[in-house]
Amino acid sequence: MTGRTLAVAARPGAYATIGDALADAGDDAVITVAAGTYHEVFELAGRRVTIEAAAGAAVIVDGGGADQPVFAIHGGSLALRGIEVRAGGAGAISADDVVLTVRQCVLAGGRGPAIRIRGTAGFEVTGCAVAGGEQGIVVEGGSGTLADTTVQDVTGDGVIVAMGADPVIRNCAVTGCGLRGLYVYQYARPVVERCEITRTGQEGIAVAHHGAPELAGCTVRDTRGAGIAFATGCGGRVAGCRVENTAEPGIVVAPGATTTVVAASDPAAPGGLGSQELDDLLAELDAMVGLPGVKAEVRALVDELQVNEWRRRAGLPVGATGHHLVFAGAPGTGKTTVARIYGKLLKALGVLPRGQFREVSRRDLVGQYIGHTAEKTAVVVEESLGGVLFIDEAYMLSRAASAGGDFGQEAIDMLVKLMEDRRDDVAVIVAGYTAEMAEFMSANPGLASRFGKTIEFADYTPGELLGIVGRMVSAGDYALDPAARPVLTEFFTRAAAEPNFGNARDARRLFEGMRKAQSQRLRQLGRIPDVGELRELLADDVVAAAAR
Repeated sequence: MTGRTLAVAARPGAYATIGDALADAGDDAVITVAAGTYHEVFELAGRRVTIEAAAGAAVIVDGGGADQPVFAIHGGSLALRGIEVRAGGAGAISADDVVLTVRQCVLAGGRGPAIRIRGTAGFEVTGCAVAGGEQGIVVEGGSGTLADTTVQDVTGDGVIVAMGADPVIRNCAVTGCGLRGLYVYQYARPVVERCEITRTGQEGIAVAHHGAPELAGCTVRDTRGAGIAFATGCGGRVAGCRVENTAEPGIVVAPGATTTVVAASDPAAPGGLGSQELDDLLAELDAMVGLPGVKAEVRALVDELQVNEWRRRAGLPVGATGHHLVFAGAPGTGKTTVARIYGKLLKALGVLPRGQFREVSRRDLVGQYIGHTAEKTAVVVEESLGGVLFIDEAYMLSRAASAGGDFGQEAIDMLVKLMEDRRDDVAVIVAGYTAEMAEFMSANPGLASRFGKTIEFADYTPGELLGIVGRMVSAGDYALDPAARPVLTEFFTRAAAEPNFGNARDARRLFEGMRKAQSQRLRQLGRIPDVGELRELLADDVVAAAAR
């Protein structure tokens, strides 16, 4: 039987051990464990299960007397939440081709790595503490997220990333390692952001065998070897990282390496006070016609993220900030353009590693049968990690707006889960008409809480639309006859009162119509027009375009 919840506790009707519960658990079961110490080890193959501590319970799984990993998993998926795992003669977790989720867990390593992840199934390790063992965390192949986690007091390397793996490692602390704090090799390409590596016996961060990490906003200090070292043949980038009290030189790039190094004091470093990229993006936002409220909201978000980063670097507490937004307003009001800029701003601030933009709609998320939709939605989110996922007309997913049964609702439910699970890895922006988006927010009890802010996009005024057309005219190397301006203003005043007013989209359509009207007019001259005539758009062209 799938999807069950099973209780492990010292009471009648509950399972006495986690192993007993696993024996009866079907796929997608949740095993809730009461407080206590459980002397067990587990070997799971192709299972999909969650094991979590009961609310407020201190749960210890102790494999101290065994010479195998406490959790040895092959295929399927495993989620551990709020569990302390004590390893014995092997590691705490060994996962091969497993979708692994480990949250708020404490892991004490034995021999070998405390956590070893191999394969391409994907993983998330968040809010954990790893201590002891020969290595802390080893990732071999695939993608995933390691965030808000500490690794300390290991005899070897703290974190190893190998075999082409490209995880995102964010806000982690690695300290007290006998060898290296972070070792990247065998073509691995991790994105490492705002991590602190201290007290290592060798290099703080070492890169070898064609590794190419992206290091941003990291601090390396108190190491016996170099702070950061790249071997011949390696690539990647070091941006805004600080190296203190290490062997000299603090950053080593061997001959033959193609690594780019941007100093912490360089204004181009992510999050720098004078970041040229950040200033350029804000200038691009300011250059958009109208949208004063939208610009103020986006600038407020940027200010908050920037100050949070400064507080983090100063060792001060930082409140949780969500990157998911609701863009509410009519079509053609600049929502897509602002979403693109927002993604680039998050990258410039070091919040997201890539900042890429992906726009989808209902058809990209909804499948044709039960289960297909969840898979499609998960793939879309996975492919959007590191950037912005923009869902236009998102209200079309809700049951009330959907003609396709509950498949749209299935997409919403999966989206809610993924927005929480990968909240630090992607910015989801949903967009649509104001009233419909308010209805959409009620489609799932947890949906509204996933979004940090709703930004309202007001309709453009006739004067602003005239300015938008003016920019199109200039960009196309045309010249607008002054007599055409009042005609344009009158057209936009009438159009704004229509129920399906398209704002900038209507402006674009009108401009294209003006160009066509000009072409027809010039073809009827019976001669080749001069340069001035080829550039000039007349009031008659506006009238002809508006009549189409």
